[in-house]
Formats: sequence, structure tokens, C-alpha cells
Amino acid sequence: MWEGLFGFTNGLAVIGWLMLAFLPRKPLTHSAILFLGVGLLCLVYAVSFALFLSGSVDIGQQAGGGTPGFGSIEQVRALFLSDGGVVIGWTHYLAFDLFTGLWIARDADAKDFSRIAQLPFLAATFMAGPVGLLSWLVVRERSARKTGRG
Repeated sequence: MWEGLFGFTNGLAVIGWLMLAFLPRKPLTHSAILFLGVGLLCLVYAVSFALFLSGSVDIGQQAGGGTPGFGSIEQVRALFLSDGGVVIGWTHYLAFDLFTGLWIARDADAKDFSRIAQLPFLAATFMAGPVGLLSWLVVRERSARKTGRG
């Protein structure tokens, strides 16, 4: 189950990122990325997380891993020692990184950054979310001052 869900969420995210990077940015493209990409990833995360919290699904605890949870580093470590915990956590990253990439692309389009100039920020966000976002925030500041904060 977890392996299949992992493959599904990865495939969904990659499709969203490819659309973001290479398709014309029209309202329909933005909506597809937002609702069929980010929204569906959020739904998968929410359902998986709720099932985990309710005890309805076995996340595949590793022997000696302790009790999964969020109250201590040991509990978080135990969560990520399980296939289910990894898939749930990974889906969280995928959803937020794709949403962040969509925001960067829309912001960059509004500030007249070329698609080529945007690609390094999108790639960095895809591979290392906060690094791409921080890089974009630094670069966009000058343009934001010229055009207003919007």
C-alpha cells in the first residue's frame, strides 16, 4: 500500500512541476497545478494523516523504533522509521514545495522575470524547497521594491 501511494504522489508532483516549468501559464494550467496537483497531494496527506492518528492504518513500525508521534525527537524518528510515516511526511513536502513553486512562478511572471530566469529557482525549490524559496525571496526583493509589494 505505502509503496503504491509513494509512487502515486511522486508521479503527481512531477507532473505538476513539469506543467509549471514548461506549459504556457494560463489560468487553466494554474488551476490544474493548484487543484489536481497541490490539492490532491493535500487530500492524500490529510486522509493518510487522519488514518494514522486514528490508528486505522498500520504505518509499518520498525522493530525497536519506539512509539511514533510528535512529542519528542525520538517519537518523530520512530515515525520516519516506518514506510507509512515516510510516505505521509514525503507527501507533506511534495504538496508544500509544489505550492511554493506555483507561488514563485506566479510572482516571477508578475515581475516580468523570463521563464529561463525562473527555472533555477523552481529547480531549487523542487529539490530543496526552502533553499529555492529563500533564493527567490532574496532576488525578488529588488523587483518588489520597484513594482510595489504585490
